[in-house]
Amino acid sequence: MEIMLAYDNSRNARIALDRVCELFGALSPTVTLISVIEDVGSTTAGADDMFNEQFAAQKAGTEAAAAELMAAGIAARVMLAEGDARKMILRATEERRPDLLVMARHSHRPDSGPLGFLTKRIDALVEEFDHMTFGSVSAFLARRVKCPLLIIPTHAQP
Repeated sequence: MEIMLAYDNSRNARIALDRVCELFGALSPTVTLISVIEDVGSTTAGADDMFNEQFAAQKAGTEAAAAELMAAGIAARVMLAEGDARKMILRATEERRPDLLVMARHSHRPDSGPLGFLTKRIDALVEEFDHMTFGSVSAFLARRVKCPLLIIPTHAQP
């Protein structure tokens, strides 16, 4: 069984990773972790530095998740893409043709950290703009992917 997991190293993605292990681990699937880094869309050196930092952190987190899967006896590989998450994940499913695409549902609960308050406000603003303009990633993919899509709820998790 080929499973593709949309993974961005967030709290929600980690919840989805755990659920994939619980639900499908006994089937010995191959899990492809698709991680999309969205370009900040600026040509300044500061924006380039921010993108490079985000890319490195997300790559490291995704590789660590793949190592976790392999330690649990689940074959794993990493795909990194740059661009709009909706389009890049759709493209990856078209190219790899997984039996199942798994992703976490957005919970409006960003990862905690020293800037938690500010992160929540920025996250809400960006999410609202994205939803008004494009719809959510899961809604976009539910309308377009040709494989089954499993959306893992994350709101009830600790």
